[in-house]
Amino acid sequence: MTNGQAAGLLQTEDLKQHFLIPTGFLKSKTIRAVDGVSFSIRSGETLGLVGESGCGKTTVGRTLLYLYKPTGGRIHFDGKEIRSEESIREMRKKASIVFQDPYSSLNPRMTVEDIIAEPLDIHQIVKTKQERSHRVRELLDAVELPHEHAGRYIHEFSGGQRQRIGIARALAMGPKFIVCDEPVSALDVSIQAQIINMFEDLQAELGLAYLFIAHNLNVVRHISKRIMVMYLGKVVESAPAAALCDSPMHPYTKSLLSAVPIPDPHKERSRTRIVLEGDVPSPMDLPGGCNFRTRCPEATSRCAEAAPPLTGCGTDRQAACWYI
Repeated sequence: MTNGQAAGLLQTEDLKQHFLIPTGFLKSKTIRAVDGVSFSIRSGETLGLVGESGCGKTTVGRTLLYLYKPTGGRIHFDGKEIRSEESIREMRKKASIVFQDPYSSLNPRMTVEDIIAEPLDIHQIVKTKQERSHRVRELLDAVELPHEHAGRYIHEFSGGQRQRIGIARALAMGPKFIVCDEPVSALDVSIQAQIINMFEDLQAELGLAYLFIAHNLNVVRHISKRIMVMYLGKVVESAPAAALCDSPMHPYTKSLLSAVPIPDPHKERSRTRIVLEGDVPSPMDLPGGCNFRTRCPEATSRCAEAAPPLTGCGTDRQAACWYI
């Protein structure tokens, strides 16, 4: 493990997820969606994962749960390496996911009770209908929804209510770890706050660990203990939340934070916005050396020669840049 990655509930080592994309007759190219990502999440901790669309955040979360089979690297969960079919089944009893879109992630043909109880049915946890209904009522209580909602269908609910149902489903097996894949990005701002507070309350009550994937850096800073920044499949910076937001080290992190609005109008007017030039390179045609060099205001010829490794640069801090 790299610097600052103490043994925890979940560890990844050099995790890779590559996709082969057809480009013509008998031709294809490889997209390196996740390319050598290593990190650790401790029990009861929230690790925030941020970056632009297409950087590989969601792919990391889905690969951790083997929704995508990893191309390379290792995943350890709760002290065991996850590789065999049996180990994957056992992990999925203790790890779950809350998806981004509460409209497409829930089956409209199933009642709320059937949606929430689906993990219980798959893993054959409950033996009777009474046990099943009792567990569903407990989960509805946990996400603050009335018991009478159990017999209804998804089209009867708002986006915020649907996401609560999705969270209840994720809690069904009593997990230790949940991947939160942009769980509030499709919701109104007022509802976002309610869902974020619910995640925090559930973590305090149940000791849950989260990988919290999001675009909104203010949300990630609020809920996360540590934050990891990705760009085109690679981690470019990792640090405690307050340290990363107050004193970013990597040029990409600096540009992301400069785009976050400040509520104080005087500070907002006086600060300098870092605007990156050019477009994000195609993942099928990445530049040589550092992936970020084509947009980096500090890039030199050295950046084109080789990709900088993610190295320790202080207590529990890492960055991938030749000039840090």
